[in-house]
Amino acid sequence: DENIWLTQKMMGTLYHVATHTINYHLKKIFSDSELQENSVIRNFRVTAADSKKYNTKHYNLSAIIAVGYKVNSERAVQFRKWATNIIQEFTIKGFSMDDERLKNEGCILGKKYFEEQLQRIREIRLSERKFYQKITDIYATAMDYDVSAKATKRFFATVQNKLHWAIHSHTAAEVIVNRASHQKDNMGLTTWKDAPSGKIQKFDVAVAKNYLTENEMQQLQRLVSAYLDIAEDMALRHIPMTMEDWETRLNRFIEATDRKVLQNTGKVTAEIARVHAESEFEKYRIIQDRMFESDFDREMKQLENKTKKE
Repeated sequence: DENIWLTQKMMGTLYHVATHTINYHLKKIFSDSELQENSVIRNFRVTAADSKKYNTKHYNLSAIIAVGYKVNSERAVQFRKWATNIIQEFTIKGFSMDDERLKNEGCILGKKYFEEQLQRIREIRLSERKFYQKITDIYATAMDYDVSAKATKRFFATVQNKLHWAIHSHTAAEVIVNRASHQKDNMGLTTWKDAPSGKIQKFDVAVAKNYLTENEMQQLQRLVSAYLDIAEDMALRHIPMTMEDWETRLNRFIEATDRKVLQNTGKVTAEIARVHAESEFEKYRIIQDRMFESDFDREMKQLENKTKKE
């Protein structure tokens, strides 16, 4: 009948809330006469876990939409933003069209969608973006991607630290605080913009990746590469991925490699790490200036040695 029917439990899964929350809002919808109960409910026989069939209440699309305007969850907010755009377009134009679905002969996710998804993932792999930026780029391919969603802000804020933690059990800020020291060779850095012979600059010392060992960098690169393999595999198998799917997939992937998943924001803030690194740099700058030999210095030294021999 071109309708959609969901149980209360299924609606809870859809909107990421508990079943009793769905039940509460449905009762309110019916008591307010927003919808007539007998017009939106139908019993379907469903096989339960005990292999027996039971008549189970299912609610149609009208009820599903009404509940979406009541519940308080990130997924419900996404739904309301999507619905508001459609209502706004209809109010202004007098009609609303799903251009992508019409292009795909009524399919929301047609063959072309997954072909384009595969191309995007392969472009991300070939890009010169930083390792954690490639993961955020993959996240941005989600079918429900919303840059303003709380889930997106949370993912973007934690993804770099999750990758660092998986490799060496420290966040990016913790690595800087633990390894940046004016008493170490090159201030503890293993690489910097003008490495190996150029000077270390202030902007080099606040980058966590610059303190990683060669082994840690190789692990990081392999981890990101393997995650991109998974993303490509999802597209090849025509499996649509949501923002939540990508976040969950990253955690499961890290666990599958026998590494730990970061469960908090770490013990050190980015600001503390920056202040520490810059403080150590000011001390190291004096040592560096005293020991540094520029290209000009080397040329002059060679010239002096040549003159002495003559």
